Amino acid sequence: MKRALMRIVSRARRASWWEILLALAALQAGGCTVGPNYHAPVTQIPPAYKEAAGWKPAEPNDQNLGGDWWTLFQDPQLNALELEVGVSNQNLKAAEAQYQEERAVLRYSRADLYPTVTGDPSASRTRTSFNRPPPSSAFNGITYNDYVLPVDVSYEADVWGRVRRTVEAAREQAQASAADLATVNLSMHADLAVDYFEARSLDAEEQLLSSTAAQYQRYLELTLNRFQGGLSSEVEVQQARTQLETTQAQAIDVGVLRAQYEHAVAILIGKPPAEFSLAPLPLTAPPPPIPVSMPSDLLERRPDIAAAERRVAAANAEIGVAKAAYYPTISLGASGGLETADITSLFNGPSALWSIGASAVFTVFDVGRRRALNDEAREAYDAQVATYRETVLTGFQQVEDNLAALKILENEAAVQDQAVAAAQSSLELSIMRYEGGVTSYLEVTVAQSAALSDEVTAVNILGRRLASAVLLIQALGGGWDRSSVPPRPECCGSLASANSN
Repeated sequence: MKRALMRIVSRARRASWWEILLALAALQAGGCTVGPNYHAPVTQIPPAYKEAAGWKPAEPNDQNLGGDWWTLFQDPQLNALELEVGVSNQNLKAAEAQYQEERAVLRYSRADLYPTVTGDPSASRTRTSFNRPPPSSAFNGITYNDYVLPVDVSYEADVWGRVRRTVEAAREQAQASAADLATVNLSMHADLAVDYFEARSLDAEEQLLSSTAAQYQRYLELTLNRFQGGLSSEVEVQQARTQLETTQAQAIDVGVLRAQYEHAVAILIGKPPAEFSLAPLPLTAPPPPIPVSMPSDLLERRPDIAAAERRVAAANAEIGVAKAAYYPTISLGASGGLETADITSLFNGPSALWSIGASAVFTVFDVGRRRALNDEAREAYDAQVATYRETVLTGFQQVEDNLAALKILENEAAVQDQAVAAAQSSLELSIMRYEGGVTSYLEVTVAQSAALSDEVTAVNILGRRLASAVLLIQALGGGWDRSSVPPRPECCGSLASANSN
């Protein structure tokens, strides 16, 4: 009996629900998406890098360095540390959490594309006053039960595309956040490589100063022997002692910066400095050749440029959201359910209730509020376009800066090597002259200072070359590619490996 009554009610209401669905389909099909369609901003791209003359051109296999660009340096210790960055770096974890937050915002916005269904079941027992007006009413002084099992459906018909534009903006913000995550990832790996090479450069400098101090110790002993033999003065002994102790102090002072870089590496791999130690390993090898592609490729290979472009797209969508405020908001609603005074008859046909309706809300007068909202959206779009173009220009600058640095430092290193050889030869001649009694020890100390200064400079140049190589890789995007940005972050945007560039 119950099923028969429910079928009767269902047949009675079926035509009305089909009418609602048809009206909804007609509104959606006949609707439009207000606001401008997106086109990527045009930016000036040079045909070639100014500082790349004579540089090795990138081969097809060089275009994709992958996530492990640091393996170019063939340093096992660096490789091991870089792997820890992707696992434990806290800045990277924060960027990943921000990306997941943007994905959640997108899913929240996307829910407005679908109807909202709510239920509000209730049960009550009520007694009315016998003396309530009007007198002698049939409902005065009665006690009754009321059991209600309602279902409400509400839906905003996206006739003008406001919801679609909102979802579009949220999707592009999530894509920008994914590119931000890649930017942070690249930055953290590059920072670690730079700090690591700086520490190794200081290891080489400390090794040089320590070995030089050992030589100065022998020169001091030689001077003491000559003094005791009456061949040298006490002044020369003090000169040799000053040279020795000054160099020893310089070797000790190197430890300050060395400790700071070691602590920086510890933080980058997510460890307290007290729990990490970087074994000394003096720097010896020059940087590997870094292939450089065309400037036009930079727009596809730098995550910060991709993030800026996605934010331009999001700002463009926000213009559509603002423009939709000029049009009425059309809402559809339907309610249905069951209501009875006797719970045993709740699921009987006569207990059914339903209603359907539609509404349109529009603004008649707002003192220019909507116009101001549109102006705000357009100015925000212009600001994002300018930011995007500035990001592109900054990318070109960083590539040019580090190309120039590597090329100039390579030439400087060749000349500095000659200076080191000349200073070493001058020192050997001065020592021979001193031992032969031709000159004073002052000439030896001057030659020693010149030789040591040139050698320290050569070590620092090598460290700067390696740091510039890392910064050039970072400026080129570190092997990242725009295809890594998820096209639909709301459903398939979970980055399988946030550690890859």
